[in-house]
Amino acid sequence: MRTSEKPAVNAAAGLSGPASRKLPVPPRERKPALAALAVLLILGGALATTMLVLRSGDRVSVVRVTQQVGAGQKFTGRDLEEVQIASNGIDLVPWSARDSVTEGFAAVTILPGTLLTRDMVNPASSELGPGKAIVGLSLKAGQMPASVSEGDRVQVIFVPTRSGQGESRVLASDALVHTTGEDSGRLTIVVDAAAAPEIVAFASTGEIAVAEVTGAG
Repeated sequence: MRTSEKPAVNAAAGLSGPASRKLPVPPRERKPALAALAVLLILGGALATTMLVLRSGDRVSVVRVTQQVGAGQKFTGRDLEEVQIASNGIDLVPWSARDSVTEGFAAVTILPGTLLTRDMVNPASSELGPGKAIVGLSLKAGQMPASVSEGDRVQVIFVPTRSGQGESRVLASDALVHTTGEDSGRLTIVVDAAAAPEIVAFASTGEIAVAEVTGAG
């Protein structure tokens, strides 16, 4: 007697009931606080960018010095140039006031590239005031440093050329170089009026030397 074979049952098809159902997926958790924070960060970044753009456009024209101007020296048009910078609250001289600058004098020695403030400009020069004299010198090689320029401070020294005239001595310890000539050795200095006659007398005989005072100005 043959035993009839039972047809194979599809295991997948044979699943029924709870086993045939998909496993439940947990709902995505919503985080409203994080979403709100992200929005605030985006808005904050946009605001900061806007402020930077606005501030970068808030620029003013001011005066910058192009070459050294010594203390007591008068400003000239070639000493100044216009630059635009972001407004920073410092009392800088506006470019529109440059004409008043060229009528004034440097209160201190001002280096090239300096942004000019009002405190750096004096309406009058104390160096050229009462009790002062301007003396011209024509010196030979070796009687002055090659680096001396307008606005420098120098010592004026008597250097005797003949024996019996005494020793070298300082005639002016803090003279201001007012101008320098195109020819090497020619310059004018500002000294006390009382010292001027003696300096002129020794300069005429070639017995004057100039030494630069470093760190002055």
